[in-house]
Amino acid sequence: MSLPPDFDELVGPDVDAADRARLQRVHALLVQAGPPPELSPPIEAGPTLAMTMGRRRRSSVRRRVLVLAAALGVLALAFLAGYITGNGGNVTTGTVLQLTGTRAAPRAFASLQLEPADSAGNWPMKLSVKGLPRLGAHMVYEVYLMRGGRPYAPCGTFRVAAGPAATVVQLNAPYYLEHGDSWIVTRQRSSSGTPGVVVLRPVSV
Repeated sequence: MSLPPDFDELVGPDVDAADRARLQRVHALLVQAGPPPELSPPIEAGPTLAMTMGRRRRSSVRRRVLVLAAALGVLALAFLAGYITGNGGNVTTGTVLQLTGTRAAPRAFASLQLEPADSAGNWPMKLSVKGLPRLGAHMVYEVYLMRGGRPYAPCGTFRVAAGPAATVVQLNAPYYLEHGDSWIVTRQRSSSGTPGVVVLRPVSV
C-alpha cells in the first residue's frame, strides 16, 4: 500500500497562509476519499473501430430515413395542392348557379348545379330550366363554359319538353375548372360549331 503524497512537498513554502489552509483542507478530503476504483478492461480500452463505425452507420441510416420521410411529406402536399388547383380551385362541389333569361328569352330562368367530379376530372352538372320556347328540328340549346368573359368550351346540348314542367338535363364539363368560371345557354343550329344567341346567363352578370 502506497502512502499519500506529502502536502508540503506538493504545495511548497511560497503559498500565503489563507490559501495554504484552504488547500490543506482539500488535500485532507482527497486523502480521505482514497484513489478512484479501477476501470474494467473494456472501459479502460475505450471504443473500438467497430463500435464507432456501427454508431456512424446507424446514425447515417436514421438521417436517410428522416430525409426520405420529409421528402415524401413535401411531395404529398405538393400533389394535394396541385390536385385541388387543377380540379377547380375555388369552384365548389354542390354550387348552384342561377341563370336568367336575356332579351332573346325574357321569361326563361334556370339553375345549374355542379356535382362532384369523377376520377378523370369530369364535372357532372344538372340543369333545370323553365320558360325557354321549343325549337325547330334543326335548332338546339347548348350550355357553354365561360372563362375570362368569353365562351370557352361546350358542355352539352338539349331541347325543352312541351308543357309547363321544368326541363331537367344532365350535362358534363370535361375540363379543369378555374376560379371565376361560369356558364351560359345559347340557341343555335345543331350543326353549328360556334356559340349562337345567348338566351340564359348568370344572374350576377
